[in-house]
Amino acid sequence: MLGADQIAKYPFVQDAGQYLKDQGFRLEQFGMDPDLEPIVKKAFDRIYTAAEGKTYKSDLIGNQASKEATLPREVFSFLLAIVLLKLSGMNTLIKRFALQESIRAEKYLEADLKISNNPSGSVILTDEQKSIRDVAAQIIKEISNVEISKPEEKNEGNYTSGKDEWLVNISDYLTRSIHFHEREWKLINRKVENGKVYLSSHQTVRLIRKELGMYINSRLTDTKTPEMIPGFENYVNKLVSLAKKFRTFTVDTGEYPPCIKHAIQVLEKGENLPHSGRFMLATFLLSKGQSVEQIAPLFKNAPDYNERVTLYQLNQLNGTSGSGTKYSCPSCEKLKTQNLCFATSECDNIINPLQFGKKRK
Repeated sequence: MLGADQIAKYPFVQDAGQYLKDQGFRLEQFGMDPDLEPIVKKAFDRIYTAAEGKTYKSDLIGNQASKEATLPREVFSFLLAIVLLKLSGMNTLIKRFALQESIRAEKYLEADLKISNNPSGSVILTDEQKSIRDVAAQIIKEISNVEISKPEEKNEGNYTSGKDEWLVNISDYLTRSIHFHEREWKLINRKVENGKVYLSSHQTVRLIRKELGMYINSRLTDTKTPEMIPGFENYVNKLVSLAKKFRTFTVDTGEYPPCIKHAIQVLEKGENLPHSGRFMLATFLLSKGQSVEQIAPLFKNAPDYNERVTLYQLNQLNGTSGSGTKYSCPSCEKLKTQNLCFATSECDNIINPLQFGKKRK
């Protein structure tokens, strides 16, 4: 059971959906009652903010639903945003909304896990602090099936280590960290004891980031689309118009290898291509002679698209800015380790995607 603050911070969990019914509201009321109109507008603004690649700014004060009206505003605006998105049928907006909501949830999860952070040593948690921390850990388990615990935890009382440390099973860690490329995520660079890996609150949440995004996205996509609600038509029409800004760019993939075709298809569907996949796609196309300006629109349909960042990164890869080094397309062996290889018989045992379609002796 979540408290008011937790429901406001994590409205995508089961309790939040029940909250609307428990408060005695029906969706139709939000389309007819002028007093509820501000909450519908807040829901629309929440979607619009996400579409622009920004994280919705909560009304919570110090991570708490301090004012009586804050909780219904936070929860209702999230639930109504889902309704508006489903009525619009714009999957691109749904994916962008899910991404930004997961980023928002990350911030709260990390803060709640840090509730007992005290570098000077051990602490005795209050019941409220322990509840907040335990709820965050339970949400992580529900989302990813990863169980985390504090080191040196004792069963009696609320004694716990005050350091910002969490323990994760080594198997759970390896399954997820294999997709990270920073040195700090290599197991050899981590503290490991008794089959457990030590992580900070930030690293713990980062480890399950992908699953958090997938969880929220699934909650949105699995929601049934209701009948059009009188009074919602104007907002829905605005969302349909907004989605055109992120229209799909179709590319002829006739002679492209399967890995590149797959990457382009992911982007065309408005889904999130991992960083390693974007690196592969960009370096491949640059090596094929395409310009930064030709490649950039491919990423426009990505949930986290940012034009300035995309152009900056493409110029970095092309060697036209930064160190001046032009990056090469990764080898097929490298792509296999990153789960980016979709080889077919046409690949003919090539060792780099750039060799696809070329006859080899």
